[in-house]
Amino acid sequence: MSPLERACRALCELEGNPPDEAFDGRPMWGRYLPQVKAVLDAMHEPSPRMTEAGAEIIRYVGPDESAFGHQAEAANVWRFMIDVAKQSGEWEPAANHR
Repeated sequence: MSPLERACRALCELEGNPPDEAFDGRPMWGRYLPQVKAVLDAMHEPSPRMTEAGAEIIRYVGPDESAFGHQAEAANVWRFMIDVAKQSGEWEPAANHR
């Protein structure tokens, strides 16, 4: 199950709706896709604290870079991950939820 689907299912359940119940020919959790994508769009840019935390890991991959370089790399990794999360599994329920 993709993170996108997990987030949609979580919102669906939070509102008391059964995620796997059909709605307009699709699972109910699919109704929450616009909200989840809006949140991911809002989270696309990491905070300075997030880039600092990520830089701690990146530093060990490329120790010759500057601290700013490590933070920029960590921020890029975050952005790439968010972009992929927005594209994954929109209407393809996990195998065990069909």
